[in-house]
Amino acid sequence: MYREEFVHYSGQLDREMHMMIYGHDGLPLLGFPTQDSMCRNYEDFGMIDQLRDFLEDGKIRLFVPDTVDRESWSARGWDNSFRASRQEQYFHYITEEALPLILERTGGRLPMTTGFSMGANHALITFLRRPDLFSGVLGLSGVYDTDVFFDGWMDETLYMSSPERFLPNMSPDHPYVELYNQKPIILCVGQGAWEEDGVRSLRFLQQVFDEKGIHAWCDFWGYDVNHDWPWWYKQMRYFLPIILGER
Repeated sequence: MYREEFVHYSGQLDREMHMMIYGHDGLPLLGFPTQDSMCRNYEDFGMIDQLRDFLEDGKIRLFVPDTVDRESWSARGWDNSFRASRQEQYFHYITEEALPLILERTGGRLPMTTGFSMGANHALITFLRRPDLFSGVLGLSGVYDTDVFFDGWMDETLYMSSPERFLPNMSPDHPYVELYNQKPIILCVGQGAWEEDGVRSLRFLQQVFDEKGIHAWCDFWGYDVNHDWPWWYKQMRYFLPIILGER
């Protein structure tokens, strides 16, 4: 299996950033790590081994970047304006610096965003803000509620990374709605341990999607399905063949 660690400097973040690349061909996936994690997160927690057949057969190609969650979503006690600005810089790093590198490797084929837990938040935020740049989103066990991380604090910058705020205010005839409906939006959450906030936030978004006429698949798995890697393995192996048109 092809494996590479790519290192480059980010002007947006003013630091060196790393990205792991797995696989040689196929559907490109921009995979965001779990909270506070870095580019080897999927490898360290066994997801690369779980998807090895998809990668070796050239069905998918996975790009996993570093995060700056410790300076944004997780930095409780820090200045909230700084935290929100850091998330905004990360968004622009992804769309303006990391994405061009991915497109160079894929011959211009747009990647689908994906992630687990906080990675699902990043995946959904990135896709909803720029559906012209990505081919869809697959988010597992996200908590799509900024208040959980910022204790109800909000400003104009954080608003841009708050789907639970900006999506209800989007006009149903906004051009992005048409773009959303041309691409797969799949959001899944279990209903077992540590999934309570994810269930609540996804049910809210499901209602908003319905009101806006956005064709999102919001899938709620059973009460035995916990917020943990073994279930994300199963969910990835369930949804990928559907996305790839294999079933």
